[in-house]
Amino acid sequence: MGKTIVEVQLEVPYHTLTIAETEAQLSTSIAEGLSTKEAEARLRRYGTNELKGDGGVKWYKVLWRQIAHPLVAVLLIANALAFATSQFAEGGVISFIIITNAVIGFYQEFSAEQTMEALRNMSSPTSQVIRDENRTLVPNNQVVPGDIMIIEDGDVIGADCRLFEVFNLETDEALLTGESLPVQKNLDQIKSAEQPLGDRLNMVFSSTTVVKGRAKGIVTSTGMATQIGKIATTLMNVNTDEQTPLQKRLNKLAYFIMVAAVVSVIIVFGVHSFRYSTEIAIYAISVAISMIPQGLVAIVTLTMAFGVRRMAHAKAIVRRLSSLESLGAVTNICSDKTGTLTESKMVAVRMWFPGDGFYRVSGTGFIPEGEIFYQGHTMNSKPQIQEEKVTIASGSDQLLRALQAAALCNMAELRKTNHPETHGEWTAIGDPTEIALQVLAYKAGVPKPELIENGFQLIAEFPFDSSVKRMSVLYKTDSGEYFIFTKGATERVIGRCSHYRHGESEIPLENEKADSVQPDFKSTIMDSVDALAEQGLRVLTLSYRKFTPTPGVDLVHGLDREEVESDLVFLGLVGIYDPPREESLPAVMRCYEAGIRVHMLTGDHPSTAAAIAKEVAIIPADTNVKTSPMVMSADMFDSMTEEQIDALEELPRVVARCSPNTKVKMIAALHRRKLFVAMTGDGVNDSPSLKAANVGIAMGQSGSDVAKQAADIVLTDDNFATIVDAIAEGRRMFYNIQKFIQHLMSGNIAAILVLLAALAVKDSEGDSVFPLSTVAILFMNLCYSSPPAIGLGLEPASAMSMKEPPRSSDQGLFTFEVIMDMVVYGVSMAILEFAPFIIVLFVFEDGEMGYRCNTSYSPSCDGVFRARAAGYAAGTLLILAHAINCRDIRESGWTWSRLKTLHHNKALWLSIVLGTLILIPIFYIPGLNKNVFKHLAITYEWGLVFASLFIYTAFVELYKLIKRRTMA
Repeated sequence: MGKTIVEVQLEVPYHTLTIAETEAQLSTSIAEGLSTKEAEARLRRYGTNELKGDGGVKWYKVLWRQIAHPLVAVLLIANALAFATSQFAEGGVISFIIITNAVIGFYQEFSAEQTMEALRNMSSPTSQVIRDENRTLVPNNQVVPGDIMIIEDGDVIGADCRLFEVFNLETDEALLTGESLPVQKNLDQIKSAEQPLGDRLNMVFSSTTVVKGRAKGIVTSTGMATQIGKIATTLMNVNTDEQTPLQKRLNKLAYFIMVAAVVSVIIVFGVHSFRYSTEIAIYAISVAISMIPQGLVAIVTLTMAFGVRRMAHAKAIVRRLSSLESLGAVTNICSDKTGTLTESKMVAVRMWFPGDGFYRVSGTGFIPEGEIFYQGHTMNSKPQIQEEKVTIASGSDQLLRALQAAALCNMAELRKTNHPETHGEWTAIGDPTEIALQVLAYKAGVPKPELIENGFQLIAEFPFDSSVKRMSVLYKTDSGEYFIFTKGATERVIGRCSHYRHGESEIPLENEKADSVQPDFKSTIMDSVDALAEQGLRVLTLSYRKFTPTPGVDLVHGLDREEVESDLVFLGLVGIYDPPREESLPAVMRCYEAGIRVHMLTGDHPSTAAAIAKEVAIIPADTNVKTSPMVMSADMFDSMTEEQIDALEELPRVVARCSPNTKVKMIAALHRRKLFVAMTGDGVNDSPSLKAANVGIAMGQSGSDVAKQAADIVLTDDNFATIVDAIAEGRRMFYNIQKFIQHLMSGNIAAILVLLAALAVKDSEGDSVFPLSTVAILFMNLCYSSPPAIGLGLEPASAMSMKEPPRSSDQGLFTFEVIMDMVVYGVSMAILEFAPFIIVLFVFEDGEMGYRCNTSYSPSCDGVFRARAAGYAAGTLLILAHAINCRDIRESGWTWSRLKTLHHNKALWLSIVLGTLILIPIFYIPGLNKNVFKHLAITYEWGLVFASLFIYTAFVELYKLIKRRTMA
């Protein structure tokens, strides 16, 4: 296969070219963007948009971690001792175990690291580009020269771009220029090709961040051809050597085991009066090896990698492994409404105007097909016969001005595609709320392009700001008039209005004179807002005013927002419906079953938020919005002191008109109640709350890059149900790790107890008789402990996992119950493994122990070899049966309903079946049994083995029954 040649991107001084020249140079269209086919061709031609040598998974580091581990160190010491004492069979097997574990561990961990890196890249900064005439979100590494990039507040810019549309854009370029102040961008062509980077104001550069404003640009350079690529620096490094709290705890466990192994070696030599011999040394090695759960590290890695993959499949990208462990402890979820609990498929369905009353708008989605009907002063939730169809020609000037405000104070774009596959279909680019307003304007016959064509020229823009909840634009007409249009939350707009529009008149709000208008008009407005909001509609207020510029003031950069957004004229209200997602109600109900409380923190009106909250069961259907403490406005919540908040019987379930600071205050209140919080966010200002939460969850579709970088988890579908699925996966993973650690450690406890107890069984020379050979111990760990433990790590979630309350956030793996179980199971297995060995040796073989039966076979060792085989068979079958017990910490593992679910976990039942079958060659292949495993084929001993298995199963069932009845 030929080697792919990546073409070097030409160094063209794009800042010196006009927009049309740049467009021609890169063979693109600022209106239509590239086609998907052309983008793929350019990706092959120029390579991916990423920096070389900026990290990635290092195979040698992963391999070193397999070797430089305390548990492996014990095996290496044992291996050296085995060869030093001429025990070549044992030494060979230990070498094989070390190499096999290293290879398997390396493969598992390297694959897991690669998966994690790929997933991190998926959640890394993304770019909005126009492809096939549609706005689409692509990973930064898929951006190519010629792409049309859409840049918004909070973005990390994905490539170098020549700007062709700019509104109040400021970027932080300190990474490149060292300049601490944001740089304000414009479209002016620059004549000098040698202009310093900091003065190339018509360009933006890869890895710099947008401080405010928005823009569109043509991608000119990607990857190593960008300015940041030229100095070989990257802003977004990810620490792939991150260790989670779980991994740190397991490392401590490994050191504890290592110390315990050393102590056990001392005990062995102490029992033999510190007399050294080859047999004593080998026995000490065996005891030390028996303490090592050899597959522990690899199984933890595999389980976490499997969990990460499952979450990615469920559309939740894990950015920090520690969040996997935290998810299972979540007690409260603070979620946004729009796009998370709802579909974010907004459509304007109602309007209200002073003096006129309510209007209904027909049609769905962003297809601009529908009509406007007048309903009167009472809003009807369903179409009525007495409705009157309204057009711009038949409507009032007030309606026309309101529709102009909806269309012009709006950055969304609506158009039909020319793409061959979607020709004639309507597509939309922009915020869903603004798209809904734009569709409304098209339905009414006053689309934005037509208004622009008829003389409206955009002069300045004040983008939506979550702190003021408003957006304003300044337009100039062909006649020389200036108009300011403002839209936003009613509470934040009405306070900036001094008049309201009634027909062609502008009437003062403070001293109404008209007979047709109620005396307290502000209360009338708020009553209308409530009427719309109670229908679950998101309510926006439209306003405007004529503007007279002050001579000499720069209208683009010199206007003060406070001054612009004052003395406005109230026009009317628009009600926008955003239906709840189908999955939201079941997901919230799952949360209640799991003991998780859901809070909705939204920027919407309290009545709107409460209506949706009722639909998805966050609050009861009969909740009175005005009197219930479960629904609260952000103003009220923010005005409360910590003492007042802590005195509340319950924190509010719905907080409306929320600001970023409100979210942080809510998290702090939850933390003071010792609760564990997951918080969703999508904006730049959500970063503090995402970092303050125990688990920060960013929106992958609507979220800003800054929010994604601050989050632990990124949702690729922005869906609340995905959060619940992620919590379920976090619980599953935690409990599965608990299960396989219990399985491994109880098996190791059993092995060490058997070996230490056997110190009392001595031959004629006073040396201890091995109940298990070194090879048998290693083989038991490798083939009978590790494979079922892997199966337990992959165990599907229990049906009860999301019907139990969250575990305590400070609850580790080793709870009192888990430690008690490990000891009880370990001791019982040790007794039932040692019993067949003792019974065969002292009852059936009359205590005949031969001479030096630990290292080689002779006829006098027949009894020892048969007893050893019986003990080994019992130990292996017990550890395999124990895997069934470990599937549930309290419920029986042997009921038919549990056993029939084994087919869902092929890894577990295959490990049990194959482990049982492997016993046959071990016992009955000549040479392998005597020379390697140091035991013989058995016959009648199987009766003792199965008796041990039966007694153990009965004991475990009785033990679990007692736990179910006595433990909460």
